[in-house]
Amino acid sequence: MSGTHETLRTKPVKQVFFQYFFPALFGMMLMSINILIDGIFVGRGVGEEGLAGVNLAMPVFSLIFSISLWIGIGGGTIYSMHIGRGEPDKARSVFSLSTAASLVILAVIGTAGYFFVEPIAYWLGANADTFAPTVDYLTVLFLLGWLIALQQLLSIFVRNDGSPTLSMVALGVTAIVNIGLNYYMIFILEKGVFGAALATVLASVAGLVVLLLHFFKENTHLRKPVFLWSWKLLGAIMTIGFPSFLAEAGTLVFVAGYNIAIGALLGTEGVAAFSVVNYLHGFMFLSFFGIESALQPMISYYHGAGSRAAIKDSVRIGERTAAGLGIVLLIIGVLAARPLVSLFGVESEDVTDLAVNGIRLFFTGYLFLGFNFVYMTYFQSVGQIRPSTTIIVLRSFVFILPLLWLLPNWFGAAGVWLSLPLAEMLVAVLLAVITRKQVLKA
Repeated sequence: MSGTHETLRTKPVKQVFFQYFFPALFGMMLMSINILIDGIFVGRGVGEEGLAGVNLAMPVFSLIFSISLWIGIGGGTIYSMHIGRGEPDKARSVFSLSTAASLVILAVIGTAGYFFVEPIAYWLGANADTFAPTVDYLTVLFLLGWLIALQQLLSIFVRNDGSPTLSMVALGVTAIVNIGLNYYMIFILEKGVFGAALATVLASVAGLVVLLLHFFKENTHLRKPVFLWSWKLLGAIMTIGFPSFLAEAGTLVFVAGYNIAIGALLGTEGVAAFSVVNYLHGFMFLSFFGIESALQPMISYYHGAGSRAAIKDSVRIGERTAAGLGIVLLIIGVLAARPLVSLFGVESEDVTDLAVNGIRLFFTGYLFLGFNFVYMTYFQSVGQIRPSTTIIVLRSFVFILPLLWLLPNWFGAAGVWLSLPLAEMLVAVLLAVITRKQVLKA
């Protein structure tokens, strides 16, 4: 048993949570900085059209990322359950199968996407101004995006195998390398959006190398791989991980929906403004993954070990942390909106004003988003897929799509910005009224 697994077994829940949370939060913030720096370099080195092109390609990035989360979280959850039950060989077979399955799926997606990259760019909303940068970014993602996904998959399993700090270090290395390569590709080699995409992939390779160090430790379960192909196990992995895929796929729908809604309302200027907001949202949103990254191994382990009291304590701590984080992020958005927009080198005053107003409205959603994440993670971590999926379907599809269609007709651009916050609020109210008491009482 690794040191962190021993900690899960013997230490107070609060201590374990923060032992997982701070490395996860710091790692996710570094990944967020990675995304933010991408946007700043593209905005300043390529211009507003390049920024919009990258944003239009983001749904494909979300798709690749969602595959890694789907199989990674599903596999990681079952892995931790087996460790909690004292079944290391079964845990190892979960890791091997998860890795093989994810690579096969990504190979199929990458091949199909590469040969149909131009129609996909138009389908995502590219126009004459943004077509070229969108295709450049998509081409790199389809050819090499599997490396980004593999890094994320390994990061999940390394964290579940008792090394949350190494996962954090890998994300830190990825961020630092990405910053350097972005500068080199965009400003020195003048490779534009293509260079920005290539920098992101190469930075993921650097993070991957760091994660591989885990396999040289003597006290790790992953060091001795066991591979047994099992359709039943693969089905369980993909069933438990499906909410994570759906959540990230919901990001694809969110980005595409916002691009279409604000593009129809305000044209290229609106898409450029949303690009800025979305880059900042990526920075802020990933911080909530720090809570999920802390709760998932804990709750899965406690569930495997049959410790219901520890699970309830974990959920309560997650709620309080999510509330505090949401308030801090909203305050940052309200007070620092204009300085944040200025980081991207936006020259148009109209785009700047749109983005500033957008940030102040959009960031209200963070008051509710973290609460929803806690309960989605809880249900997924104990293998209850239906309620976890229901939460995601409500927040990512059922509420937000009608709101994106209706609110702009009533409130203009403000209606676009408020669609996500209202969707998150509606889900949070339903969870607080219907679900919370049952979870904490059971």
